[in-house]
Amino acid sequence: MSARILIAEDDAKQSRLIRIYLEREGHTVQVVADGRAALEKARTSRPDLIVLDVMLPYVDGLDVCRILRAEASDVPILLLTARSTEEDMLLGLDLGADDYLTKPYSPRELTARVRALLRRSARVAAAAGDALLRVGEVELDTARFEVRVAGRPVVLTSKEFAILETLAREPGRVFTRAQIIERVFGFDRDVLERTVDAHMRNLRLKVEAEPNRPRYLETVYGRGYRLADSGGAS
Repeated sequence: MSARILIAEDDAKQSRLIRIYLEREGHTVQVVADGRAALEKARTSRPDLIVLDVMLPYVDGLDVCRILRAEASDVPILLLTARSTEEDMLLGLDLGADDYLTKPYSPRELTARVRALLRRSARVAAAAGDALLRVGEVELDTARFEVRVAGRPVVLTSKEFAILETLAREPGRVFTRAQIIERVFGFDRDVLERTVDAHMRNLRLKVEAEPNRPRYLETVYGRGYRLADSGGAS
């Protein structure tokens, strides 16, 4: 599928290489070299996906991600980072990134990650059958990529939406972290189980009135997660 992609990378050689590979895939690509320009382009050109380096001048990539999510943008974000520790990766996910790639990386792996993110985003946006899911006070419109909780609109990233949709299609069922990884991330990469936990923390912050005492997104200790089919306290 052809998409409008924004690359925010201050290394000219890297950005040129990424651009070449993504344009070969048929995408329309814009390139910026600092965080301020990334925010401006994200707001004005409304890309379908952002490839975002963490170490950017003026405003770093993590702050760009945080600001866009605070502005209710649900654009898929792929973070590029030289910080390879698990804590740094989870921080990016906590701020709303959909995926991350550590440097050095293969341009072919980057294009594969981009394809996977675009496919997931398209599946969510284009889901026509069973478009409306209701579980208690939680309502998902999979065709419009919209979520409401007790009538209150909630803005989710594509990964958060996919996890919530997975749980909502079988309310009350306990999904292990491995099952969530299989359904949301697929088998094309190694995903840490703590990555699922990070997305669940973000979901609770957005969905639950009291995230530390969830009514909807329950943890079943030693097993995994479920969406409560009664909306009762866990």
